[in-house]
Amino acid sequence: MRQSARRRFSGTVAVTLALAAGCGTDGQDSVSPEEARELAREAWIYGFPMAVNYKTLYEYAVNEDSPDYKGPFNTLGCEARLFTPDDRAVVTPNSDTPYCMGWIDLRAEPVVFSVPAMDEDRYYSVQLIDGYTHNFAYIGSLSTGSEAGSYLLTGPGWEGEVSEDFDDVFPVESDFALAIVRTQLFGEDDLVRVGEIQEDYVIQPLSAYQGTAAPPAAPEIDFPTWTEGAELTAQSLEYIDFMLDFVEPSPQDVAVRERLAALGLGAEGRFDLDQLGPSTREAVEAGVQEAQEELMAWIELSQSDPLISTKIFGTRDFLIRSAREAFDLDRPDLPRAAAAFNGLYGNSAAEAMYPAYFTDADGRPLDASTYSYLLRFPADGLPPTEAFWSLTMYDGQTQLLIENPLDRYLINSTMLEEMSREADGSLVLVIQRDEPSGDERARWLPAPDGPFYLVLRLYGPEDEALSGEWAPPPLEVTGEVGG
Repeated sequence: MRQSARRRFSGTVAVTLALAAGCGTDGQDSVSPEEARELAREAWIYGFPMAVNYKTLYEYAVNEDSPDYKGPFNTLGCEARLFTPDDRAVVTPNSDTPYCMGWIDLRAEPVVFSVPAMDEDRYYSVQLIDGYTHNFAYIGSLSTGSEAGSYLLTGPGWEGEVSEDFDDVFPVESDFALAIVRTQLFGEDDLVRVGEIQEDYVIQPLSAYQGTAAPPAAPEIDFPTWTEGAELTAQSLEYIDFMLDFVEPSPQDVAVRERLAALGLGAEGRFDLDQLGPSTREAVEAGVQEAQEELMAWIELSQSDPLISTKIFGTRDFLIRSAREAFDLDRPDLPRAAAAFNGLYGNSAAEAMYPAYFTDADGRPLDASTYSYLLRFPADGLPPTEAFWSLTMYDGQTQLLIENPLDRYLINSTMLEEMSREADGSLVLVIQRDEPSGDERARWLPAPDGPFYLVLRLYGPEDEALSGEWAPPPLEVTGEVGG
């Protein structure tokens, strides 16, 4: 099979090492504990995005008993509703735009994604994500326009002829790709129209689109059951190993893949923690813990950058360039892991940017059990966008939306007519745990009784936002809770 050949990409020596390292012999392993620890550290940082990517693949397209199941491969699961605290598969979810989501299987043949004509004032996007979590392409109002169109997605190694029937062709580095479709909602009474639009997004195998005979089906896959929380343990390496079967090794990753093969990752056979000797397993677990500490330290250092989201989501080529220019890193693995940890499937900068609030104006972590806050936008200082903007509240512990009496999880630019302004025209948003009274209620974004963070989303950010000429205002403390 094609994926088996891909697993042997690193050559005989590396595979020999991998076979020995991946399978203990009388408790002994062919790499030293020190080497295993370092390889596990590197593997987790490199592969963490693949592990959480597998989680969504499994829950969305494989596990029919999952509350997050969207449907089988090459179909779209659409819901004309907004995300709520009950949606737990993806951290830092977006509740601005009802979603369609679907995993695409490109192993047997290419797939055609067709979109309807869209009203010019309604934002929509089809974000296309590969097995590595790169945003490899976009279809939508900001990228391809509001006209109807059909787009061809081709998997690794496909060599067929492309007709002129398609508006564009997008090669994919992996056998599986995720499509996330966002359609702007103008209010609760707009849900019916959004549902009608969603019905016109269509995924078809190339043969079905052209009305020709289908090729032989791709082999059945024994997908490993997802264990909740595995992405933060050494078990994540088992899922990373599985995902490496289905991604094309790029020239930039050859050296990394060869090193990881010495631990049994991406080599023949399955990586199995239980087959490691005790000292090697202990070293692997320590390496994964080390990697997490390294990632958390990197996130803490970078989270004060209001433009961080514009630097960590995008194509492979963009992330390589950004790692060098923005972070002085030889590889993009840390930024890509940070993106997956803090905002899996975030948009590329031209599509959206995400200034986030983790601290107040004085640098203190945000905690609504201790303080109340406000966010003041000057009259001429609202977020500059081609489409729209929103501010969403997240629980600081779960990274999910917050239960509240108004079922209000965000405030966005389509809601501004309902809100009063200050005498100078500024917009003041109230950020606190307890419900306020009067006209402040319309400007209240409910916070949890504890730590939280905020994400400001700009869809179609204008140049002044992307360059940093416009900056989000600081979050001001207005008082102590109960004081």
